[in-house]
Amino acid sequence: MNKQYPIGEPGKKWDKTQVQQWRQSQKPQRSYKIQVLDKLQQLPPACVIEQYGELHYQKNYPLMAIKSSEWVNARPTILITGGVHGYETSGVQGALLFAKEYLKQFQNQFNIVITPCVSPWGYEHIQRWNPNAIDPNRSFYPNTPSDEAKLLSEYVATIESPIVLHMDLHETTDSDEQEFRPALAARDGKEFQPQQVPDGFYCVGKTDNPQLDFLKAVIESVRHVTHIAPADHNGQIIGSQVQSEGVIMYAMDKLGLCGALTDATYHTTTEVYPDSPKASDDICNQAQIAALLGAIHYIQAHT
Repeated sequence: MNKQYPIGEPGKKWDKTQVQQWRQSQKPQRSYKIQVLDKLQQLPPACVIEQYGELHYQKNYPLMAIKSSEWVNARPTILITGGVHGYETSGVQGALLFAKEYLKQFQNQFNIVITPCVSPWGYEHIQRWNPNAIDPNRSFYPNTPSDEAKLLSEYVATIESPIVLHMDLHETTDSDEQEFRPALAARDGKEFQPQQVPDGFYCVGKTDNPQLDFLKAVIESVRHVTHIAPADHNGQIIGSQVQSEGVIMYAMDKLGLCGALTDATYHTTTEVYPDSPKASDDICNQAQIAALLGAIHYIQAHT
């Protein structure tokens, strides 16, 4: 049972006392200002920076977006979200690197919006949750308890041009099994059921809009940078049936995932594996960029 996790009692959901105990155990481990906000100021002129909200926790965290400077409402829009789970580093840094090196290349054909770090408290504390023990990436639904999800949803709703592509940049890490899923089981008063961490990159499509050829193109692009996660002995990745090499599907709306944020024709949630002995920070960032480029090139060829 929940004896694997030091907070809470087996079979009992956390109350406010356990949430506070968990929150007090979290310590900042890196700087959102230095690693994200300061980098925004170094982006080229093609990138317009705007603030779309602010989180108020132990301190204030401005929420920032990057937009292409040559905006035309008649053009289709590409939305890139990073750091919905703040601990997933390459989602944040890959988004920033894409803005720096590639945004200008595509802005004559697409409007581009990038929110590189949706969960800055999680980024600083290397955490999956916000300080209220709420997972922003299970909170994209009406009357959400997550300010991260609420503010992002409100911001995206102001985009007037049609969103053709939404890329949500994530990682699956060894710490998912070592810390975050045991914490989830403890919080919810459930027994922790271990899963196999996928060894490599995979991506997640929408059950109700699978676009499998598009997802295959993303995988083929990433293959040049890092290895693709194989299916387990059940033909699954993290409990979901593999539809094609490195591709699974989720019911995004039902689960309250960030992938439910738009009705974009094309969507995928990327999952980079940073704990491989063959990985590095740069490889992980480049894998995110390869996924983005594969997606954009597919759309260019099919629209």
